Amino acid sequence: MNEPVTSLIPLPRAVNGSAGSFRLETTTSLSADPGAEAVSGWLRAALGPATGCPLPPGEGGIRMRLDPGLPPEGYLLDVTPAGVHIGGGSAAGVFYGAQTLRQLLPPAALRRAAISAGPWEIPAQRITDEPRFAWRGVLLDVARHFMPVSDVLRFIDLAVFHKLNVLHLHLTDDQGWRIEVPGLPRLTEVGSWRSASMLGSRGHERYDGRPHGGYYTTADLREIVAFAAARHITVVPEVDMPGHMQAAIAAYPELGNGFAGPVRSAWGISEHVLNVGPEALDFCRAVLDHVCDVFPGELIGIGGDECPTTEWRDSPSARQRIRAEGLAGPHELQPWFTARLAEHLATRGRRLFGWDEILAGGAPPGAVVAAWRGRAPTTHAVRAGHQVVACPDIAVYLDYRQSDDPGEPTPVGTRLTLADVFAFDPVPDGLSESEAALVLGGQANVWTEHLESARRVDYQAFPRLCAFAETVWGPPGRDFAGFSARLPAHLARLDALGVGYRPLTGPRPWDARPDAPGHPRDLAGRLAELHEMTAGLRRVAT
Repeated sequence: MNEPVTSLIPLPRAVNGSAGSFRLETTTSLSADPGAEAVSGWLRAALGPATGCPLPPGEGGIRMRLDPGLPPEGYLLDVTPAGVHIGGGSAAGVFYGAQTLRQLLPPAALRRAAISAGPWEIPAQRITDEPRFAWRGVLLDVARHFMPVSDVLRFIDLAVFHKLNVLHLHLTDDQGWRIEVPGLPRLTEVGSWRSASMLGSRGHERYDGRPHGGYYTTADLREIVAFAAARHITVVPEVDMPGHMQAAIAAYPELGNGFAGPVRSAWGISEHVLNVGPEALDFCRAVLDHVCDVFPGELIGIGGDECPTTEWRDSPSARQRIRAEGLAGPHELQPWFTARLAEHLATRGRRLFGWDEILAGGAPPGAVVAAWRGRAPTTHAVRAGHQVVACPDIAVYLDYRQSDDPGEPTPVGTRLTLADVFAFDPVPDGLSESEAALVLGGQANVWTEHLESARRVDYQAFPRLCAFAETVWGPPGRDFAGFSARLPAHLARLDALGVGYRPLTGPRPWDARPDAPGHPRDLAGRLAELHEMTAGLRRVAT
C-alpha cells in the first residue's frame, strides 16, 4: 500500500497499491458514460479552480461509468500511470469514488483557488469500497442558532467529503421558527426571532441581551435540497410537534393552551405545547403539506420528543379530547396526536420520522425512530418492528464536551472524546440478524444551543465527525490506532477546506468561553438518568 493511501478517511474496504502514479495535468481529459455526467460536472467544478486543470471532455484521462455489478453506493477506483477509472453501482457510487480521488491528491487541490502549480500526482492503486450502512447522517440544529444558507451549504459539502448521505435539518423549536409557511406569516414575523439568548448552560441564568433570529424562505430551502441532492445527500426536515412549539404559539396563541408570551429565550424544555383541538391539528397539517412540497424525501420529521403534559392536565379541551377518543389520560394524548400526523403524511406518500419518545404508547406503523436516549431505545425500537437510526447522546452528540480541559468552550454533557465517538456502533449487542437489519445506520447530532456560529460548529464537529464517518461507512472491526495515524494527514485536508477544527492537542486560549460557562455531566449519572427516562419503553417491551 502506498503511503498516501493510509490517510484516507473513511478507510476503504480494500486497497491494493502498485508502482507509479497518474499525473493530473492541464491536458487531462474526463469522460463520463450515461448516468455519470452530473458527477463529472461536479468534479470539474471541484478540482478546476485549485489545480488549473479544466478536465475537458475526452478519452484517455479520467473515465467515469456505472457498473451494475457493484453495490448501489459502492465504487471501484483504479489509478494507473495511464489513467483513472471510477466505476460505481449508481451515480452515488461514482460520486464517492470521486471524493476518494480528491483525498488522494495533495491538500492544495482542495482549496478554492490556486496556491500551487502542482505537480498533481495520484499514487497508482486499486480501491474497492462500499458502505456498511444506508443511513450515514448528521443533524444540524438551525433552530437554536440560525445558520445562513451559505453556512448550511458549506456544512453539506463537509459532510459529503466524509461520505455522509443524510442531513437531518432541525428547523423549529421553542427558541425559533426557521421556515416560512404560506398563509401563516406570523411564524416568521414573530416566531423567527427571540429577544436574547442564554450565555452558557441554563443553570447559570446568564443572557446576552442581543436579539437573535432568521429564517429560510421557500426558495432558500429548495436551494438547500437541490444542492444536497447534487451531492447525493438526502435532507430530512424536522418540524417538532406537539412539544417544542413555544415559537409557533408565540406567533399564534390560539394554538396553545392559554399561553400568550414571547419566543423562548432560555434553553431547555418549554411546558407550552400545542393544544389538541382541531385548529392545532389543521395547523400541523398545513405545515406538513408545505414541508412535503419542498422536501421530496420519503421521511418527514415531526420530533415528538420532550412534550410535557402539564398544560393538558389542566385544559378543558384536552379533557374533552380524552373523553371523545376514549384515552386513559393526558399521557395518551401525544401518541394519539402523533398517529394523526402519521395518517396525514401517509396521504402524501410519506413516512413519519420521530425521536424515540414516539415509542411510548406505540409508534405509528411504518414510523422510523431516531433512538437518542442512550443505547437501549435502539433495541426497543427494532423489537417493536420499527426501522431505527441510532444516535445515542452518550456517543454521538457533538455539542458535548471533548475533554476535561477547563479551556473547552461551554463544556456541557458527558465527555465524548475522539476515541469515544470512533468506538460507537449503531447496532447494539444482543440483536438477532433480522433485528439488526432494521438498524438503518447512525447519526451524529450537532445541537447549537452553545454553538452560535459556523466557527463554533466546526470546533465541536471536527475531527469527531471524521471518526463518526468511519464508524458508519466501514465494517464493525475498526482500529483506532490506525485511524489516529491517518488523521494528521486528513487534518491538512481540513485546513485546505477552511475548517476550524479542534486541535488534537486540545483547546487554544481563544477557544475558551469564560462568559458562557457550561455544565459538565458525569457518565455514570447520565446513564442512571437515561435508565429512568426509558423505563416506560422497557415496560412496553416486556
